[in-house]
Amino acid sequence: MAYVRKLLQTTRIRNICVRYLNCMGDTTENTGLILGLYNEDADVHGEQKTYTKAAQDYDKMVEFRLSELLKISGPVPKRGEVRIFYGLDPKFSAVAVVGLGDECVSYNEVEEMDEWKETIRFGAGVGVRALQDLHMRTIFVESFGHAESSAEGSAMASWIYQELRNEANQKIIPRLELYEDCDFTGWQIGLQKAAGQNLARQLAELPANLLTPIGFAQSAVDVLCKAGVSVEVKVRNWAKIMKMEAFLAAARGSCEPPIFLETSYYGCDPDVAPIVLIGKGVTFDSGGTCLKQCLQMEHMRGAMSGAAMVVAVCRAASALQLPINVRGLVPLYENMPGTCAMKPGDIVRALNSKTILVENTDFDGRVALADALGYSAVYNPKVVVSIGTVTKELIDLLGAAATGCFSNNDRLFEQMRIAGMHTGDRVWRLPLWQHYTEKIATPPLSDVLEKFKQTGAPCATAAFLYEFLPPTDWVHLDTSSVDRSDGYTWSYLRKGMSGRPTRTVIEFMAQFACKHVQPEEQRQKQN
Repeated sequence: MAYVRKLLQTTRIRNICVRYLNCMGDTTENTGLILGLYNEDADVHGEQKTYTKAAQDYDKMVEFRLSELLKISGPVPKRGEVRIFYGLDPKFSAVAVVGLGDECVSYNEVEEMDEWKETIRFGAGVGVRALQDLHMRTIFVESFGHAESSAEGSAMASWIYQELRNEANQKIIPRLELYEDCDFTGWQIGLQKAAGQNLARQLAELPANLLTPIGFAQSAVDVLCKAGVSVEVKVRNWAKIMKMEAFLAAARGSCEPPIFLETSYYGCDPDVAPIVLIGKGVTFDSGGTCLKQCLQMEHMRGAMSGAAMVVAVCRAASALQLPINVRGLVPLYENMPGTCAMKPGDIVRALNSKTILVENTDFDGRVALADALGYSAVYNPKVVVSIGTVTKELIDLLGAAATGCFSNNDRLFEQMRIAGMHTGDRVWRLPLWQHYTEKIATPPLSDVLEKFKQTGAPCATAAFLYEFLPPTDWVHLDTSSVDRSDGYTWSYLRKGMSGRPTRTVIEFMAQFACKHVQPEEQRQKQN
């Protein structure tokens, strides 16, 4: 994406296009190639097909044998379909040709998505998964005209959570290389964005007995410290001193000690106000005293996906060298039905001194986030972005098409919307009206009611969180409807935890970074 590309100087990135092109001359077993084909008006014999430039050049190189094989292999592959050919070229064991659909797609105003970029991700994902099933160890992927999107689709599609499987049962994760294109900068940006989302997927997939609050903190230290991001691990006594009673109340039922995690990335002057990321960090949510049914607990290891995204975005910001400051705040705990667990009817006091009436202990995430939002005031943030699976009602409202988004600033939401348009991982704005605040801020015994009993639960939950926000710009992303993938709606996301919308948040941060460097660029022009 251009926002990030402006921040990366080509002199800092070694141009290895020559290496890519030279290695084409080596005969390598278990090496695959992915090429593209447009086919909106193609007939069954493929007479009206249109190759991408890379596919056209390759077809010419193999003396048009690719075209001959496509003719006799049946209908031209449509969008999301793939044809695999063998023996075309000694350099590649297999060549996958993926259908890209209409060549003339671009930004779709109705869909609020750049369909061209999403088609590239889709095609790259289909091709990589097909060749990965053939045990290819190295896969060359053409750019399809946009290397960043090609890298995103390829890297996300090849990722599988299999660390706990026997090595003999693990799939090969292929090495991905850019084919016949010198846009290495775009390729690297795409790989970093995909790596961020894959990290979020990995943390969310880990079983709760392995990823306890302490385990999550250790994983964050291992990942972020190597990337140059500072990590502070705060324990229960610190939270008591800070008077985070709401956070501690949510964690009381578990024998696993709560952790408050802080991450710090400095990409510019430390005195510049940071963007604060806050992630819901419930490493397992049983519902507490108001226990969930067994089937409802099946995916509750992923209730900390918001926290995973905070870690992933911080690492990506460092890898992309974004010239902004980022603070990550993550309250880590388990919600369990222990003897000291939070009970319905309890009233707890948050960090900003407002009291919360707890009506259902299964709505613990918003209680813990209240203290994290209040604590963000310490850093005088430029913007606060909170992320988490907060209201299941959003699943019926939006499905997996978009992340629910709330904001108190129109300009800020527009930035997030544009970020989602570029990444294909969209957000949809929902109201943050006073109507909902009145429903949760007028209980008889406390300042705020934790659970809204009537319709409009996602909006009421956002209104609840807004009560604890310091006076600053805010975006809240409710990821309840997008935190899992069915494995087929998006070819580049296998079944399981999706890590969405990590790439959208990274792109959103890059937009801020561009605004930060713009005055410097203007000064250089003036000089």
